Amino acid sequence: MITQETRQTVLAGLEALGTGAIEALRAQCTNPDSGKTDALRFEHAQHRAHGTAWLVAHIAGLTALDAWAARLEASDRMGPVEAGILRIGFAEYLARILYGLPMSQTEIARPAALGLADAAAEIAADPVVRALIEDRDLPEIRAATAFAMARHGFSDPADEDDDIAMMRDQYRRFAEAEIAPHCHGWHLKDALIPDETVASVAALGTFAITIPEAYGGLGLSKRAMVAVTEELSAYHLPTGSLATRPEIAGELIGQSGTEEQKQRFLPGIASGEILPTAVFTEPDIGSDLAHLSTRAVRRGPVYQVSGAKTWITHGGRSDLMTLLVRTEAGSKDHRGVSMLLAEKPRGTESNPFPAEGMRGGEIRTLGYRGMKEYDIAFDRFEVPAANLLGGNEGDGFRQLMATFESARIQTAARAVGVARNALRLALDYATTRKQFGKPLISFPRISDKIALMAAETEIVRQLTRFAAVSKDTGRRCDVEAGMAKLLAARTAWAAADDALQIHGGIGYAEETEISRVLVDARILNIFEGTGEIQAQVIARGLLSRRN
Repeated sequence: MITQETRQTVLAGLEALGTGAIEALRAQCTNPDSGKTDALRFEHAQHRAHGTAWLVAHIAGLTALDAWAARLEASDRMGPVEAGILRIGFAEYLARILYGLPMSQTEIARPAALGLADAAAEIAADPVVRALIEDRDLPEIRAATAFAMARHGFSDPADEDDDIAMMRDQYRRFAEAEIAPHCHGWHLKDALIPDETVASVAALGTFAITIPEAYGGLGLSKRAMVAVTEELSAYHLPTGSLATRPEIAGELIGQSGTEEQKQRFLPGIASGEILPTAVFTEPDIGSDLAHLSTRAVRRGPVYQVSGAKTWITHGGRSDLMTLLVRTEAGSKDHRGVSMLLAEKPRGTESNPFPAEGMRGGEIRTLGYRGMKEYDIAFDRFEVPAANLLGGNEGDGFRQLMATFESARIQTAARAVGVARNALRLALDYATTRKQFGKPLISFPRISDKIALMAAETEIVRQLTRFAAVSKDTGRRCDVEAGMAKLLAARTAWAAADDALQIHGGIGYAEETEISRVLVDARILNIFEGTGEIQAQVIARGLLSRRN
């Protein structure tokens, strides 16, 4: 058992290490004449900047894990699974922080590259840290933790809020009964999630969670949204993602819409009567949305929209598009961008866009099936001028940026669910499949994988919770949201990959659920901002906060 005093001692040293990394990055990127971050210097220092983001995210993950342990200890709920995860999590993340952080399969951010060689060596030489990393009992602890999970299940999330705990249980039971038996079949058929299932998800209040009560919502916290998203995604990522576009649209309209727009759209989004989709990305514009080219020209009472959009999730079955367009002719940056609330008739699989002025087709994907992805071409598609979000042109980019924190937190929660799904499948297979006369879980390399998957999954679950709590306070949390999304997406992919490896050859067959979980997991490090974009956002945010 790792005591609270030991954890606090270790974290104090790591906080100092993180501060040192930020200051070293600042020294390299600051223009000596202006005293501000220089864009070209920052770009040249990209490896160091992104490595610093990964470093600080790992430290934040351990801090969140410590807070989780403290809640469990205070309520006397620290069981064998939780104790094992705590011990393994600290040992593993400490080793990464001090000896090399994996930013991808081929890129390692080592202390020397971050200007931390001496500082990291000093921490690594500390007897307390050495005892945690070099503990000879760690193999036995990993094995015991894997076997404890086989008996008791995954770890306690330590929700202090009884209402959130009840919601978790409600959604878990719903997912087990209504989603788990069918979702792999939907995937194999590349079919839309059935209308009746979408209606059942809506009937639970899923799309209403964070919409204010005054507009037909439940007015609950981002923490509640995270818990619900995680539980649905723990069986099927697309079902867990049904609420993503309502979350984005609800926040866009709730924060920036006129009163008439709120009254008109929010109750329908909350009930599921209106299914929104996000129409932002363009074929030549990914994350650089300030330079989009889709044009909206005002013609009396309407805007006429022309241009191309891509990667439109759930676009065919949607009723409302949050549509990012350029309204100022000749503008080249974010100042000419606006957001339209563009209504459309709900389409079908055979005719997804039955509206004048728009046409589109499906983008077939490896995974993340059930809502479908589309390209859309607009040719003087008409949107009432009254549907300009907020009523003022040129505010669209700012309005969208204000929603990215919530979107990334929700995506982190989806990733936690996917990691849990991979862990569940791995554990089930490892305890039932026998080789050489005994279950797979009896072999150290298998139990090691399972225990390490569990530890990192709990770390990112708690980091995601921390980001949601930060958002609920109303303060800026772009760094916290980015860190949660960055680590959770990588964890989901690693967990799915390890789980498939545990399955062996059968895991590569389409008939097995883990094959679906693997291809679903891969998208998490791409949408809502790639891992590289997340690291960029975190690094810039860290520098701006300390200026």
